[in-house]
Amino acid sequence: MITVPKEVIIDEIELLRRLVPLAGARVVELGCGRADVARRMLERQLVASVTAFEVDEVQHARNLADPHPAGLHFLAGSAEDIPLPDASCDVVIMLKSLHHVPIPRLDRAFAEIRRVLVPGGYLYVSEPVYSGDFNEIVRLFHDEGSVRAAAYDALQRAAAGLLTHVEETVFSTPLTFRDFDDFIDRIVRATHSTLILEGETLAEVRRRFNRFVTPEGARFVREMRVNVLRRP
Repeated sequence: MITVPKEVIIDEIELLRRLVPLAGARVVELGCGRADVARRMLERQLVASVTAFEVDEVQHARNLADPHPAGLHFLAGSAEDIPLPDASCDVVIMLKSLHHVPIPRLDRAFAEIRRVLVPGGYLYVSEPVYSGDFNEIVRLFHDEGSVRAAAYDALQRAAAGLLTHVEETVFSTPLTFRDFDDFIDRIVRATHSTLILEGETLAEVRRRFNRFVTPEGARFVREMRVNVLRRP
């Protein structure tokens, strides 16, 4: 049996452009974090506008305070309660954010996404696959297995009724940290989560992390799954 290597994607915008028509699109990003992708799409004039929602009050305040390109609008809000009119956007994107929606509200979130999309509009969902070396380290103190499975199940339900499934693809992407302190800052101290890493668990996480340290930093390859759906 021949194993076909998964495509390596450095910049996910390139995959997004390939799978979803972006030219002139009014985009909504749900769970935008720092909105890096939104910022770069607008700087490269790939879309008309991005309305970026974030539930984390700390990150939302930072987004409002930081300089950002014209056409990028930050709002506080969640996927399950989107404060926008019906049929008001062409594309909705969720980048590593679907599994953060509370499980009881996942179906409502998909209903809201369908509501704000124009007929024929696209939903692009990118989620980490629950496997790999990086996942095995993080799950020692923050196991997302159940929430990621629930998110994927909800996506499948939406694709069987509310929305039409267009495509599923899996790719690999590099993930690099300067050192263990950088890992702690970006993963453990992320303001959207309350995580505790100490004692024997901290020692074991450090031990496993150090296996991947190179002169250029700690290097991982992360597997991602993208699902593209469309409002009929």
